[in-house]
Amino acid sequence: MAADRELDARGLNCPLPILKAKKALADMLSGQTLKVVATDAGSVRDFQAFAKQTGNLLVHQETVGGDHISVLKRR
Repeated sequence: MAADRELDARGLNCPLPILKAKKALADMLSGQTLKVVATDAGSVRDFQAFAKQTGNLLVHQETVGGDHISVLKRR
């Protein structure tokens, strides 16, 4: 899935993927998408909760091999 920006959070454990995504989204315009690739299995549910708490839209999630991919749309 194509995104306006991609964040490689492989090898980082909670809460670093969320913190890096939060920082990246702060530098983006409303409606832009951020693709986060993480290896921490907990990031799947973390991004679901993050989207609910922040009002950003979680538009896609999938796991490919050991990579957990989340795509967020900036509110």
